Amino acid sequence: MPILETQELTYVYSPGTPFEKTAVDHVNISIEKGEIIGVMGHTGSGKSTLIQHFNGLLRPTSGKVLLNGVDIWEDKTKIRDVRFQVGLVFQYPEYQLFEETVFKDISFGPKNMGLSDEEIKRRVYDTAHDIGLSEELMERSPFDLSGGQKRRAAIAGVMAMEPEVLILDEPTAGLDPAGRDKILSHIKAYHQRTGNTTLIVSHSMEDIASFADRILVMSDSKLFCFDETVKVFSRSEEISQIGLDVPQITRVFDKLKKRGMDFGKEVYTVEYARNLLLKRLAEREAR
Repeated sequence: MPILETQELTYVYSPGTPFEKTAVDHVNISIEKGEIIGVMGHTGSGKSTLIQHFNGLLRPTSGKVLLNGVDIWEDKTKIRDVRFQVGLVFQYPEYQLFEETVFKDISFGPKNMGLSDEEIKRRVYDTAHDIGLSEELMERSPFDLSGGQKRRAAIAGVMAMEPEVLILDEPTAGLDPAGRDKILSHIKAYHQRTGNTTLIVSHSMEDIASFADRILVMSDSKLFCFDETVKVFSRSEEISQIGLDVPQITRVFDKLKKRGMDFGKEVYTVEYARNLLLKRLAEREAR
């Protein structure tokens, strides 16, 4: 059974007014437990509206969202429980820090779940370790942290609830390349420890290409494609036409293919490209 599923999910903003707009149009997807899913789409494609349905922040105009096979709106009094099971980290989450210490900020969610002090402490320190925050920082004010540390502390606050599904909306927005890589590596470490389902929303295919199991692409409120990462990158020209940038290394190998140098596989990470080239060189030397 999929952990998360949508059935003909549709959402219309301002229905019945001159500003009526369909933001999500009859979307059907099925996500398995433990997957890492990349969610992509140009500005206005509907991807942010889509993910806000997964934990009940938005209610479908029509269609359903199923969590572990159950319609999350079947009993609207239980929607709070859904938000503990599906954690959503918005863009620039550091603006939501408010507690006196980093420890208190990360523990805010687990406390609202009614957990014991011992369990809260375990979750805070386990998550802080995953996200790369030292124990020495736990008693400091979150406002004394660096920009990257603030971002990680804010993300840890949702991670510490240990949701079955963790959704991160543009977690690397505004960060330099080093900060971006650090955030992504820590998210991957958290996923490896917990085995939860993780969705990462990003404009950048390079951010998610190296570790997403599948990629979901939205375009003009509709589902453009939802497939294995390598199969999505095989449609790089189509993806470029809907306003998304494929990784630079993919564009390089696409041009090589047009010039007769076909490597037989889609290339979407620099490391994979390096290994492919070294293998090809070794084969030539062996002839």
